[in-house]
Amino acid sequence: MNVYMDNAATTAVKKEVLDEMIPFFTEKYGNASSIYRLGRESKKALDQSRNKIANILGADPKELYFTSGGSEADNWAIKGVALANRNKGNHIITTKIEHHAVLHACEYLEKNGFEVTYLDVDEDGLINLDELKGAITDQTILITIMYANNEIGTIQPINEIGEIAKENNIYFHTDAVQAIGNIEIDVKDLNVDLLSISAHKFHGPKGVGALYIRKGVKIHPYIHGGAQEKNRRAGTENVASIVGMAKAIELAYENLEEHNNHVMRLRDKLIKDVMDKISHVRLNGHSQKRLPGNVNFSFEFIEGEALLLSLDMVGIAGSSGSACTSGSLDPSHVLLAIGLPHGIAHGSLRLSLSDFNTEEEVDYVVENLITIVDRLRQMSPLYENVKEEK
Repeated sequence: MNVYMDNAATTAVKKEVLDEMIPFFTEKYGNASSIYRLGRESKKALDQSRNKIANILGADPKELYFTSGGSEADNWAIKGVALANRNKGNHIITTKIEHHAVLHACEYLEKNGFEVTYLDVDEDGLINLDELKGAITDQTILITIMYANNEIGTIQPINEIGEIAKENNIYFHTDAVQAIGNIEIDVKDLNVDLLSISAHKFHGPKGVGALYIRKGVKIHPYIHGGAQEKNRRAGTENVASIVGMAKAIELAYENLEEHNNHVMRLRDKLIKDVMDKISHVRLNGHSQKRLPGNVNFSFEFIEGEALLLSLDMVGIAGSSGSACTSGSLDPSHVLLAIGLPHGIAHGSLRLSLSDFNTEEEVDYVVENLITIVDRLRQMSPLYENVKEEK
């Protein structure tokens, strides 16, 4: 059996999405900036897609800008706002558990005269709102805090953060890449000024995303060149993928309740079975305020890499954290931030579910996890010491 449980890394493109995209590769392939018929067809599809996505997010279509994905959207939001507003201040607030697209963008700005406060989180991955308020200075121009964590699934109190930012006249950006397709989102209700999304997290194509920029936000362009995206993001539009993203988000929100009920049932079964049948295991992330399809375990006395390779040998695809850092041997910065020691953080496993997963697959994963964890622990001298003490 082949089981894919790494949907936080990427998702399969749904057939309906691909069907919508294909004509824009083969028949309606015009450049959306061209004035002849083929170009006008692409421009019309572009406008329809923008309207569809904006409507789902509660935004004005003029506030939505297409990007190459979540990382570009995050970088544009953070660097664009910082550089455009440095005459007002040079201070940014974020957290220690952000995606590296945010953390590395902030580190870049630190090297260029900006100051960044990295907020701590508690053992569940939640920020303290009082600490956020206390970090604000008269130089603070941007707060950037992710909606839901890509590793442990914890959902932050975005509405409250947005209110704090609004009260202090500070721009607020949220990386909502993991939240879109899992949580109802209305940008007006959330009090966000900028919001990043990426299509491949909700069964759309890779290499396309969007940045919501509230009307009136002062921000520099990120890519210079042509006049596309209202002179704010140059480059020939990826029409086929944008059409696919619009279809994918439409499908996600048409079936949101059904999707969430399905994946939460599987998630809760997976958590219960693993916690009941395997000792020395910790569930990472908030037990309630978490993404419906996210599970993150830490297994003591084993290495996450050995666990992943062993799972792969029996056809199970999982992750030890963010796909963007899977080549790193360092433990997850998220798990360290919630207080796990290096030894336990190294033994982490993230399993993330989608519409396509089944109860049979959950049983298969649990059955193999029991065997693999036991085998790997038999090779650990630390585990031998624990057994002897007992």
